[in-house]
Amino acid sequence: MSARRGAVWAGGRCGLAGVEEGWGRLRSTAPRARGGPLNRPPGASMNGVENGSGLPLSGLELLTTTRAVRKRLDVTRPVSRETLRECVGIALQAPAASNNVSVRFVIVTDRELVAQLGEIYQAGFEVYRSLDGVYIGSIQKDDPEEAAQQRRTTASAEELAAKMPQMPAIVIGCVQGGTRAENMPGWVTASMHASAMPALWSFMLAARLHGLGTCWTSVHLQQEKAAAELLGIPYDTVSQLMLTPVAHYTGDTFQPVSRPDPETVIHWDRWGQ
Repeated sequence: MSARRGAVWAGGRCGLAGVEEGWGRLRSTAPRARGGPLNRPPGASMNGVENGSGLPLSGLELLTTTRAVRKRLDVTRPVSRETLRECVGIALQAPAASNNVSVRFVIVTDRELVAQLGEIYQAGFEVYRSLDGVYIGSIQKDDPEEAAQQRRTTASAEELAAKMPQMPAIVIGCVQGGTRAENMPGWVTASMHASAMPALWSFMLAARLHGLGTCWTSVHLQQEKAAAELLGIPYDTVSQLMLTPVAHYTGDTFQPVSRPDPETVIHWDRWGQ
């Protein structure tokens, strides 16, 4: 591993300059995929991105500026079913283990159900807040810049919990199998989750292209049975993996943030190298 273990990788101009240059060359030379820009099946609608109403983001911009949005979410503006459906359509292009699409999206827009689901989230957040060393507000950072970022993120997490019952839409990402994932051997559970998670992240990237904010959360899983009962999710065969609010975000845009130097998290050929 690099001697620069303590360094912070500048996720802005410096750290991404080489990537941006290479990405530009790739875009200029890559052949168009079969089926059009998104290689979609015939008849699939993705008008929000292709008709110009989506954000004009390059692939690099999309990957480096899709943030967890907690504060800048417009709870007064509805998100249309068509937009949500388009995001799912894009997400389903993600890889799936054995070419078996096991991911499921429970999209909640009914105001009463959103309020009740938001309260379930808040109950889970109360437990999360009590976990020292796990709750974000209990984790101390020595670096002043990182400590300031930690305080900001703590405040935004608290605000998200307070606003969750008011969200225009909440999406629960699930994986469907023959039984609960935890009833299977560890490698099978990992495979089941890994089959669904690429599509769930792609959903959030698609939402970003549509000018929507999302935030991958898991604290409601402490109350998974309650959420399953509320929404009619078959608990014995469908495992919930995450929950995200979906709302139009306020403000202008998002920027890359400070992250560790890549060499501090890479082990070349074997652990510790």
